[in-house]
Amino acid sequence: MQEISLTHVYYGLLAMAISLGAVALAGKPSIKPTKFQALWEGYVHFVRGMVLENIGQEGMRYVPLIASIGLFVFFSNLLGMVPGLEAPTANVNTNLAIALVVFLFYNIEGFRIHGPAYLKHFMGPNPYLAPVFFLIEVISHLARPITLTLRLFANMKGGALLLVVLVGLVVKNPFVLAVSPIFLLFIIAIKFLAVFIQAYIFMILSVVYLAGAVSHEEH
Repeated sequence: MQEISLTHVYYGLLAMAISLGAVALAGKPSIKPTKFQALWEGYVHFVRGMVLENIGQEGMRYVPLIASIGLFVFFSNLLGMVPGLEAPTANVNTNLAIALVVFLFYNIEGFRIHGPAYLKHFMGPNPYLAPVFFLIEVISHLARPITLTLRLFANMKGGALLLVVLVGLVVKNPFVLAVSPIFLLFIIAIKFLAVFIQAYIFMILSVVYLAGAVSHEEH
């Protein structure tokens, strides 16, 4: 068990190195950006738009965090598509670590911005039912890192197992083997789509949790 966990730690470090390498290769903004720089700028604008839509202009300080989480989760998921490698996100420990960072960060930000009044977010609209709402909200918030962890783990682990089954089907079935190039391209496309979607879901949920914590609206 310890060896498996360490393997995912190593792959997690590899995903971090790839993410940092991608940022370093992008370099500084230029008047005539390269295709890679244009791709990177598109990703940054995508994250900015996500944050602005859910939090507003005051949420721009969180763009680096959300962008970093997205890159790490995406490249971690992508490693699972490389033969002989494993996705760090197919391990509960990796996902729980990221989820706890998000959980602690948005609660710290909530107290930093609102002070003790942040607890009003847990009280509900009716003061008479505040104790009940408080208990429900606390349980709901504590469940968030668990759901973030298990959702990503289940999809990545299930996707890896499905990929093994489908590849085995290609090898053992003569008919499937005859059309294997098309079949393999279909498998790769579906897997890549899942890699992207799961990274996006983790990012958007992190933004939503942050928005709920830093919002100045009455609850």
